[in-house]
Amino acid sequence: MDILFSANISQQLQQRLIANYPDQTFTFCKGMEDAREHLSHAETLVTYGEDLSDELIQEATQLKWIMVISAGMDKMPFSAIKERNIIVTNVRGIHKVPMAEYAISMLLQVYRQEKVLIAHEKASRWDRSVKMQEITGQTMLIAGTGAIGQEVARLAKAFQMTTYGMSRSGKSVEFFDETYRVEQLDEILPNVDFVVSVLPSTAKTKGLFTYDHFKSMPEHAVFLNMGRGDVVKTDVILQAIQNEEIAHAVLDVFEQEPLPADHPLWQEERVTVTPHLSGISPQYQPRAIEIFEQNLDTYIEEQDCYINKVDVSRGY
Repeated sequence: MDILFSANISQQLQQRLIANYPDQTFTFCKGMEDAREHLSHAETLVTYGEDLSDELIQEATQLKWIMVISAGMDKMPFSAIKERNIIVTNVRGIHKVPMAEYAISMLLQVYRQEKVLIAHEKASRWDRSVKMQEITGQTMLIAGTGAIGQEVARLAKAFQMTTYGMSRSGKSVEFFDETYRVEQLDEILPNVDFVVSVLPSTAKTKGLFTYDHFKSMPEHAVFLNMGRGDVVKTDVILQAIQNEEIAHAVLDVFEQEPLPADHPLWQEERVTVTPHLSGISPQYQPRAIEIFEQNLDTYIEEQDCYINKVDVSRGY
């Protein structure tokens, strides 16, 4: 079987795959520009998911399986993939450790006034009047109760938080005290201190959080988005901050990325901007390839027990 990588992985992982699967033919490339000439022969494509198009799917005449070594699926050409009945799997869940750590660290950053403290340190200013708060015992709503949301909730429990989860189904999930459907969002928001969004980008999640939602949150609430930027319009966030509907916004994802250098969000003291790095970890590729290997075994054995098989009709 010809297995093509448009995803650039380390030499160490390349050698591991070659050693573990001597009967398979691997072609490792540094991007789709290099990989395109090999597409017509590939039965399996391993990609980060942002380099595919309808045209490329048509060129990949032998393609039967796409392994996406990221969780975001919003740029995948699903119509063309569905037409060809190509299997799609991803690595949903491997981001849970770094992203959960990011969420807790950012909430601590806000409540322990780290921005202010660093500014004072640079100015050699000794000021013990800086207002400190505790995240322990607060209430957190996590929009998205999958692997990442569950890990955030698990860590929140170490801080004795009450954890609410919101999902499409509203079904009960471990580490959440209560779970709600998306339609119940208005009921929950007035009662929470932290709102953490880990939602993917789908037709139903785009623009989900409206200005009225921010108005219904307590004025001391902190909103953190590390899912996808289009879950809330950028001008809505900016307006909510400027009108003091909430106390702080931590944003790792945006409608437009990179966030333009002249965007007003950079200048807001009560906004923390990070460049879409909440999921970054030195363990990212090894974890992704481990899932790929398990799915490769499934594919070779002609089984149907894939890890993270994607419903191409839904896009996730």
